[in-house]
Amino acid sequence: MGKSNSGFSGTGLRRLREVLARHVDSGKIPGLVALVSRGGETHVETMGTMRHDGGAPMRRDTIFRMASTSKPVAMAASMVLLDECKLRLDDPVEPWLPELADRRVLKRIDGPLDDTVPARRPITVRDLLTSTFGLGMDMTSLGTPVMNAVFEQGLTPDLPEPMPEPDEWMRRLGTLPLMHQPGERWQYHLSNDLLGVLVARVSGQSFETFLRERVFGPLGMKDTGFHVPAEKIDRLPPLYAPDPQTGEFIVWDEAEGGRHSRPPAFQGGGGGLTSTVDDYHAYFRMLLHGGICGSERILSRPAVQLMTTNRLTPEQQAARHTVATDNVHVSFGQGQHGGWGFGMAVRTYRGDYAPIGQFGWDGGAGTSTYADPANQLTGILLTQVGMSVPDSARLVHDFWTTVYQAIDD
Repeated sequence: MGKSNSGFSGTGLRRLREVLARHVDSGKIPGLVALVSRGGETHVETMGTMRHDGGAPMRRDTIFRMASTSKPVAMAASMVLLDECKLRLDDPVEPWLPELADRRVLKRIDGPLDDTVPARRPITVRDLLTSTFGLGMDMTSLGTPVMNAVFEQGLTPDLPEPMPEPDEWMRRLGTLPLMHQPGERWQYHLSNDLLGVLVARVSGQSFETFLRERVFGPLGMKDTGFHVPAEKIDRLPPLYAPDPQTGEFIVWDEAEGGRHSRPPAFQGGGGGLTSTVDDYHAYFRMLLHGGICGSERILSRPAVQLMTTNRLTPEQQAARHTVATDNVHVSFGQGQHGGWGFGMAVRTYRGDYAPIGQFGWDGGAGTSTYADPANQLTGILLTQVGMSVPDSARLVHDFWTTVYQAIDD
């Protein structure tokens, strides 16, 4: 009943709309923009308002803070350099990142910072691409001296201050020991920011300039960047981080005068992009098409395959699996995919409605972006509610459940 020619049923798309509306009507999600596409047909839903207390309605061209969903997109810059042989997977990174030469490694993850052994080998490009270079946001090690030092050195976004310019960021990073031997274990986030520095130093351009010339421009991603210019700032809603105890809406970042209202000192590939639903759709559609957009090739097919298939061994994956399964209260159930490619999760087992092979990622600012080769499907959900509470994560889960139940072929 109600089957459309895109492989979505009319009944299923109505259910998707009703479920999204239920979240907005609850008062816990002020507004959202959602996109699903399949078989050349695209459906977009805009609901609610830019602010929790009303204001302008959400629009299809509303600009959102992509947070960690920056990772799959920013990764394309590194893949362009691999395609051009300006980087090689197993080259040491020291010629471009001398701050990472002669690494020391903690004897134990919770030990003092000076209780170390020499790294067994140099850090390679592959280690950065797979997030296994030895340092990262390890949620299973919070409170250890090394994790405390990561925060104290300002190596993570806006905790508590904006990150310094890249050379100073690298200097600070170089003062820390590694948490694990290079290539030993997957760790979150820092490698993605590090790749932005690597791209800039190899290319001789700023990270954003390189991305704009080689990825954003060719794909028509006109609203994607590391800040929102003044003439577009009215399209950026505030970002809320509700109080975990009371649920009260607290503004984490305003639009005007906020973190994204001016160019940042550090262009962070781990979480710094702002974008729209249509810009991200263009990017993920390019990945589904094996690196091609229209008649233009952005990435080689093998580069896309490297990015979007699992690159991790079970040993490398251990910490990620622990957060996803044992510390589910930290991640609200996000991250149970089984695998990781370059800059994105890859499903290696069927743990929910999504099939093996689906790739993409979620963001702590309430964003979710995935593509599914088996169904030639893309889904994007964007909100302005951070994951300090589970509300946006529950919305993400319901979005994907209703996307997949709407498939009808």
